[in-house]
Amino acid sequence: MSRTTQQDRPIRVVVADDHPLYREGVRRSLTQSGRVEVVAEAETGRTALAAIREHQPDVALIDYKMPDLDGIAVVHAVVRDELPTRVVLLSAFEDSGLVFKALQEGAAGYLLKDSSRDEIVDAVAQAAAGRSVVPPHLTDGLAAEIHARREVDAPVLSAREHEVLELFAQGRSVPEAAAALFLSPSTVKSHVQHLYAKLGVSDRAAAVAEAIRRGLLE
Repeated sequence: MSRTTQQDRPIRVVVADDHPLYREGVRRSLTQSGRVEVVAEAETGRTALAAIREHQPDVALIDYKMPDLDGIAVVHAVVRDELPTRVVLLSAFEDSGLVFKALQEGAAGYLLKDSSRDEIVDAVAQAAAGRSVVPPHLTDGLAAEIHARREVDAPVLSAREHEVLELFAQGRSVPEAAAALFLSPSTVKSHVQHLYAKLGVSDRAAAVAEAIRRGLLE
């Protein structure tokens, strides 16, 4: 069975927080659940990352604000090194911008430090099962953050460039787009070059994919 579907062993977790009392409380909550084995604890970002590399846990609960390396830096290193651990960041801040940044970097989730014991255990289980973890009352703010960033990220296309883009999305070639728009191929190629430059791509398929990512196409 895969790591995330095993039912015959507890979920292996690393807990990292620079406040000993809070860290002990989280460890106790996880251990008493009977579903989790805490394989290591850490009080700095560097020791947390070292523990993740050594133990290869299913999940790491990492304080967002840590000495040496913060939680985001730990997430970045785990993703960069393709480690199997899924990282859930702990934070005292109800900030949709921080949630967005955490998920963008590759975190499995974001959990508030005042979460209940059951919420912490459930978040670990959800992350181990491959799902994203975001407190329900932060999802609306996260959606708004994504929308706002998408608008900032979206380049301003001319009406003609958008028409060309839509035709590319339909699978049309440059000559076919030219015929559909009653323009010469050279004129369409000029629009295409401007479109590619704005999207930072070099071919039709990449242009469509990037446009969808930025919300320029449905």
